[in-house]
Amino acid sequence: MRDDGKPLFQQIAEQIENSIVDGTLPEEGQVPSTNELAAFHRINPATAAKGVSRLVADGVLYKRRGIGMFVSTGARTQLLERRREEFARGYIAPLLAEARKLGMDAEQIKKMIDVWGDDT
Repeated sequence: MRDDGKPLFQQIAEQIENSIVDGTLPEEGQVPSTNELAAFHRINPATAAKGVSRLVADGVLYKRRGIGMFVSTGARTQLLERRREEFARGYIAPLLAEARKLGMDAEQIKKMIDVWGDDT
């Protein structure tokens, strides 16, 4: 799990987000405790708690007092919307900027996507 470019708490948060997006953690499903996350990843429980707290602050998780953390209703939709926006900003915007430099129009770009998409 260790990605040298990202803090561990952020990696924990992203791992939980990925599990929500792919359906491994369903909405209203219980999330592993910070102690379980810490033991599994061999990190300090405070670090795991910081990642979980970030998701609580974002409204992705919520706490049931005395029971644990759970995935909020609508969390998957929220995460998908955010990731689609990040995808557009990180990939589509630069693609369109480069296409403009090359004098390409939307139809040419669509044709290229169709050709490259058939390769996968």
